[in-house]
Amino acid sequence: MSIQTTSDADQTTGVIPAAPWRIKAVSVLPDFRLAVTFMDDTQGIADFSAILTVRECGIFEALKDKSCFDQARLNLGAVTWPNGADMDPTWIYEQIRANKLWSVPF
Repeated sequence: MSIQTTSDADQTTGVIPAAPWRIKAVSVLPDFRLAVTFMDDTQGIADFSAILTVRECGIFEALKDKSCFDQARLNLGAVTWPNGADMDPTWIYEQIRANKLWSVPF
């Protein structure tokens, strides 16, 4: 399991991702899941396992490869991957705040 937290390297000069829905830490978990912590300390699990059952899912197709999925990183408070895929943190935040769990709606 790797943990990444927001650092100066994740910041654009003069931009501080301080909104409560911005992600400040992400950890890759087994079974295509991520543990996320937001700027307001809301925590939960983002479950991407449904991606495995989708026939074609555009830029997210590459995430079916566990080695690609495991490269999840933070960029300005959002989870991103090297292939350019990213997830809107507000979308994840709303569900995790209410349910402690967010599942990819493919």
